Amino acid sequence: MSRTSLRGLAVATATVGLFAGTINAVAAAQPDTEAAAAQYAPGMVAAMERDLDLSTAEAVAQIKAQEALAGTQRSLERSLGASSYAGAWVEGTDELHVAVTDAADAAAVQAAGATPVTVKNSLAALDTWTADLDGALAESDVTSYYVDVETNEIVIDVVRGAKADVAAAVAEAGVPASAVSLSTAAERPKTLINVVGGNAYYIGGSRCSVGFAATGGFVTAGHCGSRGATTSQPSGTFQVSSFPGNDYAYVNTGSDDTPVGAVNNYNGGTVNVSGSSAAAVGATVCRSGSTTGWHCGTIQALNATVNYSQGSVTGLIRTNVCAEPGDSGGSLLAGSQAQGMTSGGSGNCSSGGTTYFNPVGEALGAAGVSLVTR
Repeated sequence: MSRTSLRGLAVATATVGLFAGTINAVAAAQPDTEAAAAQYAPGMVAAMERDLDLSTAEAVAQIKAQEALAGTQRSLERSLGASSYAGAWVEGTDELHVAVTDAADAAAVQAAGATPVTVKNSLAALDTWTADLDGALAESDVTSYYVDVETNEIVIDVVRGAKADVAAAVAEAGVPASAVSLSTAAERPKTLINVVGGNAYYIGGSRCSVGFAATGGFVTAGHCGSRGATTSQPSGTFQVSSFPGNDYAYVNTGSDDTPVGAVNNYNGGTVNVSGSSAAAVGATVCRSGSTTGWHCGTIQALNATVNYSQGSVTGLIRTNVCAEPGDSGGSLLAGSQAQGMTSGGSGNCSSGGTTYFNPVGEALGAAGVSLVTR
């Protein structure tokens, strides 16, 4: 994927290690590796070993280390405030970078054990400009756009030969060209619904995947069914559905089914869901879906926008985890924390790909239900 930058980004960094040696220290502190792996569910650890080329001890240590990083990131986001905080990302396995617009805040970032990076644009500003682009970039020439916190810019994926037109649309929307980078899309993203039969749940002749158990039912992708549509295996009704714009839904399954706070690991067991704390850019995540089972990767961006043929969807989690048709609606986890439901993407699980997820909190809030945990 090639990229034409509309600006040169000047970034001043002060390098400091976060939790230096965390991975090795955690691994050394676990004399019984198998028992440690079982804490996070063998299916998840096995998928990380396969997709990320990790040993069992390294996979367990990485989950633990990045749980700690997520806590540091959330604390700094609150203390720095919207005017200075410009996003965060994990580099390697145990180094958290936190971007700030005020160089005076670098000391606070260092004191928390993270690496400060001084940038021009706050995350709040980038998110605002991204929202300004929602109407301007709804045409088919743009396949997706998102805030890249590592380069402190909005990356817009466009079809080949359309960069000049898109640059003009960006200018017309009033978004600074210096905050935008154009990238040529390798292929158009698509929703991952599949009309071929299988397990998971069905909507007429179509198949999708359950996202997470919620009060009285489960959350999934909105493109899987409109409000009022009925499901089988389990039987239920779409009470809330939003697509495009968003891509979430809530299916009420009634009193005959018991929602369980767990996700199928496609290794003969389940992964417990203990909450829904959002992970940072760069964090390791794993996805469960009824077509391809468990696959892992990392978060590439938050608050991404994708233009499907059916319309634009905003506020998505962009990852390099693969997915295929029928995985739609399935679960994205960071450790035991629910992140989102599979929306769509490009590529496949043979050659790799990019997959987008609708944050789980939006679906829960819209339906007025709670995540089922255990």
